[in-house]
Formats: sequence, C-alpha cells, structure tokens
Amino acid sequence: MKIVSTNIGERKEITYKNKKVVTGIFKFPVDEPIFLDIEEVKGDEISDREHHGGVKQAVYGYSLKHYDFWRPKYPELDWSLGMFGENLTVDDLDETKIKTGDIFKVGDAILEATVQRSPCYKLGIRFNNMKIIKQFWNTTFCGVYFKVLQIGFVKTGDEFVKIKSSPENPAIADLLIKKKKEKGI
Repeated sequence: MKIVSTNIGERKEITYKNKKVVTGIFKFPVDEPIFLDIEEVKGDEISDREHHGGVKQAVYGYSLKHYDFWRPKYPELDWSLGMFGENLTVDDLDETKIKTGDIFKVGDAILEATVQRSPCYKLGIRFNNMKIIKQFWNTTFCGVYFKVLQIGFVKTGDEFVKIKSSPENPAIADLLIKKKKEKGI
C-alpha cells in the first residue's frame, strides 16, 4: 500500500437546516508533506472534536479503490481526492483485512488502526446529497482511523508498511457492521 494523496481541510462555515455549521470535511490534496501529531494532522481543521481527532482518531485514511465504486453514483460532483474527509488517500486500504491494533510504518510516522468511520450529516453536505450516508453505512468502505504512535511527516508516495498484525482483533469493517446494528440502521 502507498499514499496517493495527502489532504488537508480548512475551516468552512456553511448553512445546514437554517443553522450555521463549521466543518473541516472539505479536504483537498496538498503537495507538501503533512505532519501527523498525537491528536491531529497539523494544519487540518477539526470542528467536531467529540467525533473526530483525538488520540484514537488522529488520522483518517480512505482507499483510492473505493472512489471507483462511488464516482458513478455521483457523476455530477467535481471529484478530487479527499472527498470523504480523509487525510490520507491510500491506493488499496482494505477495511475487511485491516484489524484493530494493526501497526503501520508510513513516512516518519508509525500508525495503529483503531476504529471505523461512522458517517454523519457532514458527509451528505460534502456530497450535496444526504443519500450518501445510508449508502455509506451499507458498504464496508468506511475508511480507517489511526492512532499516531510515532509522530512525523508523511507525503504522497510513501509506502504504508504493516509492521505488526493483530489477527485476534476484529477487522475495521466488522466494527462498522456492529455499529450499524447498534444504531438499528
């Protein structure tokens, strides 16, 4: 696996249901290396710290291969990497094979897979269509949140190398399925 894009989002204020909402989901590729810190990607907006960022969700990765599934469903969108709010677009990040506790070396950083991404209304805002939320729940294409065990810079082209496997733990996709059942979706 390797990083095909590093993505950063700025603070953006939008109107949703007649309320002002601040979000960082509008992420776009950057050319320079990004710094993965203990609780966040430096320079990346995290507006909702209850559900994003922090030690267990410092970095969000999403697979480039999943874009091939989504593009035909939303052909009217102006597609760019970072569309799902991910910091790292990885060529082949497979949530059905990555287990919680798996550890990866990437660039100067060391990352541990922690949890799935559970979609919220801001993904619908990004796609300009709330349908995406239910569709997202009905796939295993949830992406992976990572804990940063060793801070450092990463850049496009860096290899994503597994240095520790945790075969006894659930796959990230299994966490999404469990969460979906808990929510009754």
